[in-house]
Amino acid sequence: MPWKKQEKAADPAEDQVSPQDADTTTEVDSDADGGVTNDKTSKAFTPKKGKATPKRNEQERKHGVRRSAYTAPQTPGEARKQRKELKASMSKEEYKAMKQRQKDEANRERRRANQRMMAGDEDYLMDRDKGEVKRFVRDWVDSHRYMMNFFLPLALLVIVIMIFGMSNPSVANLASIVMMFVFLIMIGEGLWLGRRINGLVNERFPNNQHGKFSLGMYAFTRATMIRRLRTPAPQKQIGDSV
Repeated sequence: MPWKKQEKAADPAEDQVSPQDADTTTEVDSDADGGVTNDKTSKAFTPKKGKATPKRNEQERKHGVRRSAYTAPQTPGEARKQRKELKASMSKEEYKAMKQRQKDEANRERRRANQRMMAGDEDYLMDRDKGEVKRFVRDWVDSHRYMMNFFLPLALLVIVIMIFGMSNPSVANLASIVMMFVFLIMIGEGLWLGRRINGLVNERFPNNQHGKFSLGMYAFTRATMIRRLRTPAPQKQIGDSV
């Protein structure tokens, strides 16, 4: 066998091995009659593993997945045909188990992607949120408190008052006037925030490629959103330095 030492000949001339024979070894072993047999085996020889290789068909049935030569469908009709063929090649229990595994895997991947997106991972963010400039704007907005933060709750409150205050028009009118003042304050604060954000971005990022209006609207929409509902999730607490 290859791991046994090569028997050296008594003649010194026979100890010289030519380059052509360097990749082979001569092994000495005894046959059933006690004779000596010589066999040349490559050094790359791998002994047998002692068990048969399982068939792919058996392994696929064991794991509940039937695979064949796959070609991507070109039309929805071909996709439906492939799904029918796959379902026909499996038992009802195997098909249900495969669908459940696919569903579980899709749910796990969806949860992982959502977690990474909420954590601010660049690989999972939407195009509107990618880049160090957008990250800076988000952190700046999240670390400050504005009147705009309360716009959505106040708007919902005013709508409820106007609906249930139909019997008392004066209350509904007062609520609408208050909402008008809040709206004007929000617009003024949004304009100030847009100018502030653009000044800071131009100072810290001289090669900024984003327009002033787009950055201002990005900061404005994030400031008007309830903090718990912001996407990605805030990475800065109110009062933190950015």
